[in-house]
Amino acid sequence: MRSHRTSCKSRSRTPIKYSSPSSPSAEIACGALCRTSGFAFFGRHLQQKLGIDYLQTNDLEIAGGVMTGRVKGEIVNAQRKAQILQEIAGQENISLQQTIAVGDGANDLPMLAAAGLGIAFHAKPVVAQSAKHKISTLGLDSILYLIGVRDRDLVEG
Repeated sequence: MRSHRTSCKSRSRTPIKYSSPSSPSAEIACGALCRTSGFAFFGRHLQQKLGIDYLQTNDLEIAGGVMTGRVKGEIVNAQRKAQILQEIAGQENISLQQTIAVGDGANDLPMLAAAGLGIAFHAKPVVAQSAKHKISTLGLDSILYLIGVRDRDLVEG
């Protein structure tokens, strides 16, 4: 497994490092399924690397190369995540029953409940207990098996 590191500076000028584990199976799963949130600085990196079509994030304000600790624009909270899922389904002309949402925290619960297939992924206990489906030991590629994709169906490239 490889890690991709990205950094930026915080208010105290201490570099903030982001380590994103990456593996071929995670890249296959993200290319097929992803919609992400988190922070724009890191999300844009993953979007570019993995070809993610939609990126909705909290955008941290950076002034003079330093994070101010403030969020720019609308905050992507629990309700907004569920709303984004609905909006993307509408834009793609698919029903919510045809969507997959993956989350790990309590702020993902409304989105997981709205999706046709809501999956708690390496989730905090409250989410793992609340979600109908959970993955606790495997990688993101295991989602593909839940929807019927087999190893022989995957094309490496």
